[in-house]
Order: sequence, then structure tokens, then C-alpha cells
Amino acid sequence: MKKNYKELLSNITTFVFDVDGVFTDGSVLITSDGELLRKMSVKDGYAVKTAIQKGYNICIITGGTNPGVKERLKGLGVTDFYMGAHHKEEPLKEYLDIYSIDSQSVVYMGDDLPDIPPMKMVALATSPQNAVPEVKAISDYVSHKNGGDGCVRDIIEQVLKVRGDWNDNFSAKND
Repeated sequence: MKKNYKELLSNITTFVFDVDGVFTDGSVLITSDGELLRKMSVKDGYAVKTAIQKGYNICIITGGTNPGVKERLKGLGVTDFYMGAHHKEEPLKEYLDIYSIDSQSVVYMGDDLPDIPPMKMVALATSPQNAVPEVKAISDYVSHKNGGDGCVRDIIEQVLKVRGDWNDNFSAKND
């Protein structure tokens, strides 16, 4: 039986996200010189920066190694990255150990099969609307938003609202 995700929101202090299929729609544009390009939502960026400003932890665990992705997220204030991660439960355990974070205060958002093991390790497993069926089946919450189109903002906003950290005192500099 799935947990009632709304009951868990007030305990969340840490967000862990995959990138491709979560921050992006999973598509890759290829330039004539072979560079791989991805598109991210500024609405997701706004929420990430706001969460960091409010004192929440954000960690990125991705199988990808694109330096542009890391630069974009670093620009929002993210400092913890595990790039090229193929067994994502290992970097998640390392991250939680380094910062002494209780897994029951963590939300993980993933969209594909490599995300299933870490999703089973945290309090709240979430996914975008366009995640693969196996991931959606184990998610405590499936966003109404697709990857790359606001699913990150959706879960961050819900947590911050429940905890009283989402208000009207925001700056346009957050995106």
C-alpha cells in the first residue's frame, strides 16, 4: 500500500533529483559538432533556488555527465552532484552519510529504471507524469507535470507550502 504522500511533506528537508527526464524532458538535441543540448524549465530553476535560499538540501544524482547541466544547476546554488552514477543507491547512501541526513526526511524524484533502488530508500518517492510505468508504480506521488515542464517545481512548492516556506516574498533573480 502506498504512503499518503501529503502526510510526509512536513518532514521533508532534502530533495534528491535525477536530471534527464526530470529536469529535462529526456530529449537530446545534437549539434553539427556532436554537442548534446538539453532544455530545462526556468520554473523548476526558480523553485530550486528558492528551496536552497530557505535552507533545504538539494542533491543531483544522474547517469549523465554533461558539464552544461552541472553549470546550470550550480548557478542555482546546487553544490552536491553525483554525475555518471549508474547505481544510484550508492551515491544516495554516501550523500546521506556525509551530511547525516535521515532518509525519512528525503524526497527523491526519478523517471526511469535506474531510479527505482534509490526511490525505495527514502520517505517520499516521486516521479514526473511521463515517467516509465515501473517508476510510476512505486511512486508515492506522480506529478501532474512532465519532466522538463515543472515537475521539480511541483514537488518543491508542495513541500515548501506545507512547511510555511512558500510565500510572496520572492525575487525575480531566482530563475
